[in-house]
Amino acid sequence: MSRILFIADLHLCQEEPAITAGFLNFLSHQAQHCSELYILGDLFEAWIGDDDPAPLHQRIALAIAALPIPVYFIHGNRDFLVGKRFAQQANMQLLPEEVVLERFGQRLVIMHGDTLCTDDISYLKFRKKVHTPWIQWLFLRLPLKRRLKIARNMRQSSQAANQNKDMKVMDVNQDAVTEVLTRHQATLLVHGHTHQPAIHPVTDISPAAQRAVLGAWHKEGWMIEWTAEGLTLSHFPW
Repeated sequence: MSRILFIADLHLCQEEPAITAGFLNFLSHQAQHCSELYILGDLFEAWIGDDDPAPLHQRIALAIAALPIPVYFIHGNRDFLVGKRFAQQANMQLLPEEVVLERFGQRLVIMHGDTLCTDDISYLKFRKKVHTPWIQWLFLRLPLKRRLKIARNMRQSSQAANQNKDMKVMDVNQDAVTEVLTRHQATLLVHGHTHQPAIHPVTDISPAAQRAVLGAWHKEGWMIEWTAEGLTLSHFPW
């Protein structure tokens, strides 16, 4: 039976070895028994370029490459600079921001989810800036130490800014959800980013339409499984 898995928001980093161990365990067990694996962004807490020699990155690339199934990756807001070099090492395919999957007689949209948060104006302005090609080109040509410092400062600024924001502002906008599903003529949407795991009905699309949100791996693992029977959200200990 075809069994497709989705994960997101692991935020892997050297400072959280338990999450890394949990992910490696996931790859050795749950992922071995699916037909496809989709990583919907923020696999890493930060990414400053494929030339970063961090041992963690190489360890993760080797573990993903060892899987006997296709693996796909959509960039998140933390690791949007993951490039072709790392993708080749991990034997995974980089995907665009929004992708439509057609399985089991249904159309499902996958994405990281940050572009659905249209009420967070300040974040969207920042996102547009850091996704500017020439800015990325310049950043990736800075010395590695300089990039590390910039990334650290950006994380600290982001954390400080989010503390003063209303949670509703940082959540998805329902009109944005409807727009994405309508544009892709789909009834199912899977995303991460908000760290608020749940499966929501989207009744303005159809009685059967759903938006499934992945959880972050801060304390346990989260995945969404898609089979002929539908979407299932589950969590599990590392």
